[in-house]
Amino acid sequence: MTVLIINALAVLIVQSVMGQPGKPELKKITESVYAYTGVPMGTPGNIFSTNAGIVIGNDAVLVVDTLTSVKEAEGFAADIRKISDKPIRYVVNTHYHLDHVFGNSLFADMGARIIGHVKCREAIISDGDKILENPAAFGLPADFWEGTRTVAPDTAFERGIIIDLGGITVKLIHTGFASHSAGSIIVHIPSQDVLFSGDILFTDVHPYIADGDLPGWEKNLDFIHAMNVSRIIPGHGPLSSNKDIEDMKAYLPFFDKKAKELCAKEKDVGKLTAAMLEVLPQRGGGDFIVTMNLQLRYLSENRDGQYRKQ
Repeated sequence: MTVLIINALAVLIVQSVMGQPGKPELKKITESVYAYTGVPMGTPGNIFSTNAGIVIGNDAVLVVDTLTSVKEAEGFAADIRKISDKPIRYVVNTHYHLDHVFGNSLFADMGARIIGHVKCREAIISDGDKILENPAAFGLPADFWEGTRTVAPDTAFERGIIIDLGGITVKLIHTGFASHSAGSIIVHIPSQDVLFSGDILFTDVHPYIADGDLPGWEKNLDFIHAMNVSRIIPGHGPLSSNKDIEDMKAYLPFFDKKAKELCAKEKDVGKLTAAMLEVLPQRGGGDFIVTMNLQLRYLSENRDGQYRKQ
């Protein structure tokens, strides 16, 4: 994803959600797993409604994604401390997008090891500082990233890592196929029957697909479906199941087919968005993301397959 694409997406999201009330809350998924799920758009302390969470072992805590700034990460860390006083030794980034990784610095300063796919690491190193330099380009307040700095994974992998938290094993998996991004990974906790999908899955929110690899994305969804995990924590939206994986897999080719058909006849993005929303499966949020997908994948010069492989 280019910085231009990230900028445009962020501006639309922030314009759509800033100022709405709410407070993020870590929800108990199992005895060892807690997560933010189904966060309302524009919630203070989680402006992008990003799902993040923790896995608690006998010896340590592992954090999955770190939200959008050091300030948001401070609130996250405070919520963690309400649940566990075990050391936070690991942070896993499911992919490189700003709403999942820009709290990394807080946890790194606490001594946590930051782990992600090699493509995630490369993208944060390449684009992270450029993003932090200009919060106004994202529709964010001038002080939004005060104290935030770019921290890429210090441990990067190609296909997988197993982490022992003491009594709890966490498996980090890259399927070998790109999806929402080239470095998007799955976080599986077998003993808890829980999986963090990152943005491979959006539930009840229109997914951002503008720079995704759609054939690879469907392969990732098939991989998760075959795992038959009962509790799936998506990148955005409520706690999910294989039914939501099935819905997502059907959504992607349907969106692609309809968008290509409509964009061959019409170039006005407002009319296109309205036409798409008439035929797409109804979702509770993210209508503006439909607009972004149309603008950046189907109407721009960098459309369809030209995504940056990070």
